[in-house]
Amino acid sequence: MDIAAIAIRNRVVTLVLTGVMLFAGLLVYSGMSRLEDPEFTIKDALVITPYSGASALEVEQEVSERLEKVVQQLGELERVRSKSERGLSTLTVTIKESYNSETLPQVWDKLRQKISDAQRELPPGAGPSIVLDDYGDVYSVFMVVTGDGYSYAELKNYVDSLQRELLLVKDVGKITTFGERQEAIFVEFNRDRMSQLGIPPTAIIEELRQKGVAADAGRAQVGSAYVTLMPSGGLSSVEDFQSLLIHGGEGRQLYLRDIANVRRGYVQPPESVIRFDGQLGIGLGISTVSGGNVVTMGEAVQARLAELEGERPVGVEFGVVSMQSEAVTTAISGFVNSLLQAVAIVIAVLLVFMGLRSGLLIGFVLILTIAGSFLFLDPMGVALERISLGALIIALGMLVDNAIVVVDGVLVRMQKGQTAESAASAVVKQSAWPLLGATLIAILAFAAIGTSNDATGEYCRSLFQVVMVSLLLSWVTAVTVTPLLCVMFLKPPKAEQSNTDPYAGGFYRRYSMFLRSCIRHRYLSSATVVGVFAAAVWGFSYVEQSFFPSSTRPQFMVDYWLPQGAHINATSKDAEQVEQLLLEQPGVTHVTTTIGEGALRFLLTYQPEQPNSAYAQFLVSVDDSRTIEALLPRVEAELAARFPDALAYASPFELGTGTSGKIQTRLSGPDANELRRLANEVQSIYRSDPDTKGVRTDWRQRVKLVRAVLAEEQANLNGITRPMVAEAMQEGFQGVTAGIYREGDLLLPIIVRADEASRNDIDSLANLQIWSPVAQKMIPLRQVVRSFDTLFEDEIVHRRDRKRTITVYADPQEGNASELFARLRPQVEALALPPGYTLEWGGEYEDAGKAEAGLAETIPVFIFAMILITIMMFNSLRQPLVIWLCVPLALIGVTAGLLMTGQPFGFMALLGFLSLMGMLIKNAIVLVEEINLEVGSGKELLSSIVDSGVSRLRPVAMAALTTALGMIPLVFDAFFVSMAITIIGGLLFATVLTMVVLPVLYALIYRAPVEGSDGHH
Repeated sequence: MDIAAIAIRNRVVTLVLTGVMLFAGLLVYSGMSRLEDPEFTIKDALVITPYSGASALEVEQEVSERLEKVVQQLGELERVRSKSERGLSTLTVTIKESYNSETLPQVWDKLRQKISDAQRELPPGAGPSIVLDDYGDVYSVFMVVTGDGYSYAELKNYVDSLQRELLLVKDVGKITTFGERQEAIFVEFNRDRMSQLGIPPTAIIEELRQKGVAADAGRAQVGSAYVTLMPSGGLSSVEDFQSLLIHGGEGRQLYLRDIANVRRGYVQPPESVIRFDGQLGIGLGISTVSGGNVVTMGEAVQARLAELEGERPVGVEFGVVSMQSEAVTTAISGFVNSLLQAVAIVIAVLLVFMGLRSGLLIGFVLILTIAGSFLFLDPMGVALERISLGALIIALGMLVDNAIVVVDGVLVRMQKGQTAESAASAVVKQSAWPLLGATLIAILAFAAIGTSNDATGEYCRSLFQVVMVSLLLSWVTAVTVTPLLCVMFLKPPKAEQSNTDPYAGGFYRRYSMFLRSCIRHRYLSSATVVGVFAAAVWGFSYVEQSFFPSSTRPQFMVDYWLPQGAHINATSKDAEQVEQLLLEQPGVTHVTTTIGEGALRFLLTYQPEQPNSAYAQFLVSVDDSRTIEALLPRVEAELAARFPDALAYASPFELGTGTSGKIQTRLSGPDANELRRLANEVQSIYRSDPDTKGVRTDWRQRVKLVRAVLAEEQANLNGITRPMVAEAMQEGFQGVTAGIYREGDLLLPIIVRADEASRNDIDSLANLQIWSPVAQKMIPLRQVVRSFDTLFEDEIVHRRDRKRTITVYADPQEGNASELFARLRPQVEALALPPGYTLEWGGEYEDAGKAEAGLAETIPVFIFAMILITIMMFNSLRQPLVIWLCVPLALIGVTAGLLMTGQPFGFMALLGFLSLMGMLIKNAIVLVEEINLEVGSGKELLSSIVDSGVSRLRPVAMAALTTALGMIPLVFDAFFVSMAITIIGGLLFATVLTMVVLPVLYALIYRAPVEGSDGHH
């Protein structure tokens, strides 16, 4: 089928469709969804189960163990991890990589059902379990509402009203607050007074519990109507509490105010705290509705806030931690600029080497192809983000390859005297199907990442989608629009230039002589290439390895840990000083502090730390991301000097799917003491390396425990049980929840506890008064408790797949984690593990391994498909062998490029090498196809090889040059730089491979006759 002739003959239709594709593509582009980074599905859910009063060991054995058994029955399960701490079990359930955002909801429903069925197996007092499957939700707007001089209640009222308004904004999905404090009614009794009056605390608790219960008195029929009946006596104010009658000894009744102080306040200590630039506030996270546009949602929220400006109290401020709409707009703008620069570079190269008309023609086809790609990418769900726009830049050079081959062929044939129409038709007839085969091979080079199911594959999937669509479209435009434009705009050569040899120039002659010389000394040439390749393989061992690079986000994190068990007030006090230290650093603009747990997930790649009173995190914003590298060690050094008892380490945000703690050693086994001993040995090895920081374990330190040893005989004589002792101690210090106080839509807990003087004196523990049912009076706790022993216990116990597992973390001070890991690994693996104990590596090593394993599963399939297509194209085994022998040699240019620039070979560089492989084969196919045509026309083999090299020199060199130079904008992007260097270095050498090494290999394998130095055989 003569595709070009059809397009030329129906030029009006072709031109109209071209115009429609161009303008419709640009229109679709303007409305496409925009993101800073591509989305990937977090396949984790949390199962949270309270077990009040239980130790970490009891929680582990009685709750976590039982729930893990149930969860492991899920066929979709990848692994289950548990964190057992005093009074709380938290399971992290991770689902297999093969499940995506569409299939996960069904899996979470099955998980809920299994957890629900398991509730009856839990011990009394444990549960109910809560399944949180929105753990991966991202709050694209995260800000802190602060108000200098405003009380917390005033601030909360304003935040509540703001929530109601912003929930109505277009594309807003969910609004969550952070750092809210629980309000409560406190009943603080005087222990001595109650002891004198013979009133047990249980009398107050029971009375309050009854008053807080909604009582249904039913209805009565009066005539033909119903009348609702309701008793009085409920609690509607703090004054009602004070007037509450309590039964005392000897039948007396007393008001609650006679024996207790009643007040309304906030539960102390708070579970979490958030501050912005030192000001206490309330965090507000806003997520986008599923399928919504982050940019339009963020802009709509900002617009609504501007409308509500008049209702904002004077002095109330919004501290922006993350406004993804602004970050996305900035990032997209930067990438679009890079794309435009790359397009300009490519067109400039075309203009210089192809001439004005040819260069502009190919440049137009390039822009048309890019615009047309958006028409197909948008329905596929591809958004404009870092990966998809980077993929367009990567594909740029390849997008012009097909058009260059067609235009160059038409120019050569016109110079030989053919008309434009016949030249265009002949070129497309000759090259359309070889170009299609070569294009499919280039696409297949990217297919491994497009079909990988792991998080990294999902993160980079748009790379494959963009390359596939744009390359296929470039072939369509090359065989339809390009020949028509050649006919319309390429002028026939002048009379004196027609019927002349287009390859008679000095450059072509010198190349021809060099190529003949290489073929003549083919064994020496081949040996030289093999030697250089061996040197490249050796040199590659000196290339650094990494997974994903750090982000260029103008923000970094400081994690701060006090010893385990530290009171949140102590952590908060230190945090105030750390804030000031950070705000004094040069270039720092804002500091957001979260105390007690990590912040809301405001980035997909951010992993919030689970609740811990000894933990604080500082999100530090800077005016220029380039200052972060110098700030990190400076901040860490100052914190280490000022807070020697704390563990503080700073880290930039990561790109991709990396985890915190780049070096992780997981030790599993049955005995907690043995695990801690092994973990200490690993920490010693870590600390012995001067390049480590943030060395820690996830079990943290053991904490103090005061155990009341019951005098069983005395306790029995007084009718006192273990739960009664526990409740007496809880009343004396933390307080006991004794019901609910209703106020409008508020449900406030009523907390009964001792007065402040008694609560703050741990030495008064032995003198706590406890009610004796036998003696019918209060007696000191020391009468039924033999001793109060101080012990140490594990407050946190982690398990992985039902085995106790302690993880030791470390990060490198500077440089890549791979170098540090290479030094630490043999030392750690040399440790003698007792029977029943295992060691595994996590962190970046595991993440990179998973990502590469995901590729390794599919790469052989697609390489086989590429080989198969090559064989089908040539109906030969020797010609594909010639082409594929050149592929490994691309490592020469890759190694040189990476070593010269100091870039690591990471996951993105690996993708760059795969794409380089496709580009190399594509160019090689064009050359081998030309050799076949020359041989088919009757030329002898040697002349066919040399003449084909000469005729393909310009298209192949142009394709390599446009691709390599088009990569220049990506060299300045932290995420793509290693990929860009890999492609640039590899392509520059690949051109030599294609134009010199491939003809030599062809002559060697096909035994082309040796030419003498005089040019005769």
